[in-house]
Amino acid sequence: MVDLKSFIRTVPDFPKKGIGFKDITTLLKEAGAFQQAVEMLCEPYREEVLDAVVGVEARGFILGSAVAYELGVGFVPARKSGKLPAETLNETYTLEYGTDGVEIHKDAIGNGTKVLIVDDLLATGGTTAAVVRLVEKLGGVVIGVAFLVELRFLNGREKLKGVPIHVLMDFSEE
Repeated sequence: MVDLKSFIRTVPDFPKKGIGFKDITTLLKEAGAFQQAVEMLCEPYREEVLDAVVGVEARGFILGSAVAYELGVGFVPARKSGKLPAETLNETYTLEYGTDGVEIHKDAIGNGTKVLIVDDLLATGGTTAAVVRLVEKLGGVVIGVAFLVELRFLNGREKLKGVPIHVLMDFSEE
């Protein structure tokens, strides 16, 4: 077992001054670390009855599709508004300055579909909470959310109350 945290690069002042961006590309490029991360993300769900993994744009696509493959279930992309070609359901959420939206194809999740949501990072929780609402509006059941990294100081868990959360690495300060 390698220390996955040692593969996360912090990029200062990105995307704006004062932010220490947690860059996971340094982990993804290392085959052993990437494999270990995927296996660890899957671990709590190997005995669960799952139908699909929903990956959140964009780095959640990388991790989510690998987790879906490993667990032997389908993959559903949750994208920024206006990016999916067929009929979608959209959910907006609040950003620090304004709002944004995320969407899923209406036919991607049906009543009773058991879903695991995967993304690279839990920060404020707004995007993930919007994806949880989308899955539930489509009739799906969210059995959990899984993240590679959590920025605990941003309190994202507050927006995900009642949803089981699995995190591999915690960064408790900026």
